[in-house]
Amino acid sequence: MIGLDSNVIVRHLTDDDPDQSPKAHAVFDSLTPPDPAHISLVALVETHWVLRQAYTYSRAQVIGALRALVTAADIAVESNDLVVAALDEADRSGHDLPDILIARSGAAAGCSTTVTFDRQASTLPGMTELR
Repeated sequence: MIGLDSNVIVRHLTDDDPDQSPKAHAVFDSLTPPDPAHISLVALVETHWVLRQAYTYSRAQVIGALRALVTAADIAVESNDLVVAALDEADRSGHDLPDILIARSGAAAGCSTTVTFDRQASTLPGMTELR
């Protein structure tokens, strides 16, 4: 198994670099269910941020792209069940995926709450606005 950094994932998803994108596609094409690639939560969140901020993809576009990644048989995502549930919640609620992952990760770790200065994020279950 190999791990994938966010820059490889982004090049594969955006196909925007004439040198790096074909290399990223080749890595993805080489994956199989018995020999998948690993995507960490950090790489997933960074990919989300880059697609939303630098590429100005819509929320729906990013959720769709990440959902395709995490449900692929040849990709192993860290905390996959947590990520799939967070993607579903992001799709339904309109909250940002990273905020949902923070809240759900805290809850899974046994946190009574996760404090935040982000008013929008504080409306998520498991988050409390720090005033």
